[in-house]
Amino acid sequence: MFSRSIQRSTRLLSRGAALRPALVANTPRPHFSPRPAVVAVAKRGYHEKVLDHYSRPRNVGSMNKADLDVGTGLVGAPACGDVMKLQIRVDESTGRISDVKFKTFGCGSAIASSSYLTELVRGMSLEDAGKIKNTEIAKELCLPPVKLHCSMLAEDAIKSAIKDYKSKRTGKPTLGVAA
Repeated sequence: MFSRSIQRSTRLLSRGAALRPALVANTPRPHFSPRPAVVAVAKRGYHEKVLDHYSRPRNVGSMNKADLDVGTGLVGAPACGDVMKLQIRVDESTGRISDVKFKTFGCGSAIASSSYLTELVRGMSLEDAGKIKNTEIAKELCLPPVKLHCSMLAEDAIKSAIKDYKSKRTGKPTLGVAA
């Protein structure tokens, strides 16, 4: 009999009925509606254009930087550690950008800025591509002010790639040094 009461008390303890008097343990408890584990917060985050370019980036890859028709821009942001390599292939007969590739190590905004820039400059002349401003990229992707440096990286990368391409034509390659 004594061993049964010990077994019963250990079962009660394991069920969480920790040493409550019998009357209290058997009385019905008030019903509380379950609280959500996560409190609903106003949806804040990236714009859907950024999410699209981040989740399905366009023109990722690299080209042979030794090719004379390829310009390479390699830029970085010390503020956040983002690094962007952008390469353009220029059709020598038309002077237009025929192919663009990028590799970016950084946040979603930096990757989206790179991806959008590759779509923007394909088919452009070098002169028009060199006039692209970070504000155009930021406006199109709806980047918040705290992420403007990502669009600035894209602007610097295209200018650096154009400079590298032009320097190869004159015989003094810069190998992607920022303009």
